Amino acid sequence: MEGLAHAGPLVDWLFLAITGFIAWHAIRFRDEHGDPDVVRLLFGCVAAVFFFKVLFGDVLGVVRF
Repeated sequence: MEGLAHAGPLVDWLFLAITGFIAWHAIRFRDEHGDPDVVRLLFGCVAAVFFFKVLFGDVLGVVRF
């Protein structure tokens, strides 16, 4: 378990990359008629919230939750 303590920043950056991509893709998604999908917008916004929570809380250390 001691080796995982050094992986904290790597895990944070990996989490940011994955949730950032999910949020970006889900929020910008449009169907063939150009309309947004409500479910993808919902999950994209949830991913964006977690992205900004980890970014400002864990990586930058600006806020504490």
